[in-house]
Amino acid sequence: MDLKTLQRLVIDALEDVKAQDIEVYNTTGLTSLFDRVVIASGTSNRQTRSLASSVRDKVREKGGHVISVEGEDTGEWVLVDLGDIVVHIMQPNIRAYYKLEEIWGGKPVRVKLGAPGGVGRAAA
Repeated sequence: MDLKTLQRLVIDALEDVKAQDIEVYNTTGLTSLFDRVVIASGTSNRQTRSLASSVRDKVREKGGHVISVEGEDTGEWVLVDLGDIVVHIMQPNIRAYYKLEEIWGGKPVRVKLGAPGGVGRAAA
């Protein structure tokens, strides 16, 4: 599956379960391990787990490969490793504490969020 298709699947899966503050970062020049980092917030342990399940299920449904899912036991910070994309789903207080945007935020990717035809915004 190409990177653009995988990225769109991830964003759609997160939006389906009402993720908040979705950000996408281009990490191609920062690491050879993956090409994108997606960071999103969920309001509760239950929602972060549901967001991770949504991502995992949509990617598998379209024939993609999920390498691993970590952190589902607590649900405070769930990481979904898709190879080319690593998805961090965090509760707002955990996200504010670790500030992953400061690590990976050098090259935001412009992604249209919301329903097709809706207003998009750039990841910051």
